[in-house]
Amino acid sequence: MPEATGAIPATMAAVLLTGNGGFECLSYRTDVPVPEPDKGEVLIRVGAAGVNNTDINTRTAWYSKSVVEATEAGGGDGFAEAKTEDSGWTGALPQFPRIQGADACGHVAAVGEGVDPARIGERVLVEPVLRGASRFAATYFGSEVDGGFAEFARVPSAHAHRIETALSDVELASFPCAYSAAENMLTRTALVAGERVLVTGASGGVGSAAVQLAKRRGADVTALASAGKADGVRALGASRVEPRGCDLAALFGQEHFDVVIDVAGGEGFPALLQVLKRGGRYGVAGAISGPIAELDLRDLYLKDLTLYGCTILEPQVFDNLVGYIERGEIRPVVAATYPLSDIVAAQRAFLTKKHIGKIVLIPGE
Repeated sequence: MPEATGAIPATMAAVLLTGNGGFECLSYRTDVPVPEPDKGEVLIRVGAAGVNNTDINTRTAWYSKSVVEATEAGGGDGFAEAKTEDSGWTGALPQFPRIQGADACGHVAAVGEGVDPARIGERVLVEPVLRGASRFAATYFGSEVDGGFAEFARVPSAHAHRIETALSDVELASFPCAYSAAENMLTRTALVAGERVLVTGASGGVGSAAVQLAKRRGADVTALASAGKADGVRALGASRVEPRGCDLAALFGQEHFDVVIDVAGGEGFPALLQVLKRGGRYGVAGAISGPIAELDLRDLYLKDLTLYGCTILEPQVFDNLVGYIERGEIRPVVAATYPLSDIVAAQRAFLTKKHIGKIVLIPGE
């Protein structure tokens, strides 16, 4: 196994998720074996890793079909009604212990068989949705395989994207999960310049990314966010910011938006379809306000709407994202940083939803 000149230790610091439940299931350890890259993989020395809803959802078993509440309802203690056997996002039984962390950047420290040793030393950004044998047979970095909440992580070489940027590790780690999810929704819904787009949850990681990326495409962006965050969301490119829970039909009429980008779901879902134009498109990649939504099929078929569920990335999405970053077309939005050892404090802060953008963990601090 070719490796960097800097010695790779036998053990590392990492956070282990030991089961489903509350914060007690997060165990910070300093004696976790450093993984060795298999054939076609690289070992990354992690520079920083972002916190995401999916980390908390996996810990609390929110993906279980028995859970019908908003994600934050069980964010601290978990969900009593959750069933571990279907709590993985794929519907499969999760494996513990697991190192979570879908967002990661760093430098290649070693390579496995079949990977060019010249990759050692490259600065890389990890594409978190790991492609499988078929289009939708994917696994998730930090979910079905160990992720970035550690000093080292291994990943398929094809998913460790070389990147050249002056951004810090903290700034770079804010991009992979949220921005790829947002860009994937915009790609699936085919948003183009001049169209009107409505973005829910616009102050969160995916929502704030969607505002920037939609503006980059030349769209007219309306965002939903709390009043205290409105100025920050406007600074990202929204031309108009309205409060969550507002009467959208009263503000915009029945047919106003070409595209809706949604991460909220819940009770607000019906109103989103009402304000779409005929032939409009709706993309969803989250349900932080609740997974159960009411659908009036008349809105769907009489208006010829198209609904897109968006998890597996379109093939071009991550390469495009790397290009946007390298050319400075989008900017990182980092709300706070924490040492990896303070992951519980970081997740508590994340759950308050008082921030705009991403909360990032730093290994080795």
